[in-house]
Amino acid sequence: MKFLIIQTAFIGDVVLATPMAEALAQLDNAEVHFLVRKGNESLLENNPFIDRIWIWKKQQNKLRNLVQLGNKIRKEKFDCVINLQRFASTGFLTWRSGALKKIGFQENPFSFCFSSKFKHEVNNGLHEVNRNLELLREFVPGDFPPRLFPSVQNFEAVTEFKSKPYVCVAPSSVWFTKQWPKANFIQLVKELSSNHHVFLLGAKADFDLCEEVKGVENFNATNLCGKLNFLESAALMRDATMNFVNDSAPMHFASAMNAPTTAFYCSTIPEFGFGPLSDRSRIVESNEDLACRPCGLHGKKSCPLGHFKCGESSLEQIEIIAQC
Repeated sequence: MKFLIIQTAFIGDVVLATPMAEALAQLDNAEVHFLVRKGNESLLENNPFIDRIWIWKKQQNKLRNLVQLGNKIRKEKFDCVINLQRFASTGFLTWRSGALKKIGFQENPFSFCFSSKFKHEVNNGLHEVNRNLELLREFVPGDFPPRLFPSVQNFEAVTEFKSKPYVCVAPSSVWFTKQWPKANFIQLVKELSSNHHVFLLGAKADFDLCEEVKGVENFNATNLCGKLNFLESAALMRDATMNFVNDSAPMHFASAMNAPTTAFYCSTIPEFGFGPLSDRSRIVESNEDLACRPCGLHGKKSCPLGHFKCGESSLEQIEIIAQC
């Protein structure tokens, strides 16, 4: 059978969708295609379970590219399309595919055309990985972990950083209320750098934040923001003594590499089903019973109440966290 998996959301969502490809690849004569938004395609490089990667140029002539992409998908004559998105654009692609089997979540506006649809529920005890895999139960039983596949070249690119014990710290997030406060990260890096070299990870846009977190006098920390690609970052994280991350994409990189993880939760909660999956992982969140937490499924640009108490941590707590 010829399958198309659609996941055009953020970086972390693509990582959490990788088990779908591995699951389908267990089937005899399965051909697995995967559609992502432009910019996320490199996450799937070297993945042995994916036969072809499709790219939607979502930020450029969005509607025109969507229609053109739908026409190309239709010509491929997929047997089954699995849509992990709950938005109309991907629903259109699923409908336009003409596939006999169209599977997705019922919250999608085009779910009326799906042959099988499932309710996407948070707080039901399932991780997002398992919520996605539920869509495939008619084909493949069992659980599969998220995985990334850095190449030999990706690992060679970060070999120079692995000569001494090190930790990785990724202090940024797309959403402010998902980001552990900068002051906390500054203190954490000070504590960590006494025993480990600290590598600060993030995109090029995160460079200034990481410079502040690093501190001008901290010579045992290196700002790598914008200097590593996705798979090079994952390769570095794999062998770290610990990876300190927010509820964001780097946490899912760590899960995909089964790397040790300390995940900070502020306005969101692990019970939503997006928590770390590494064998060695821990979660740090507020001990205070806050009536306002969580304030939504996703992060926000600022604290709705203006206090951001869900991100507060004492110096004593930070010292304990740094004992990795």
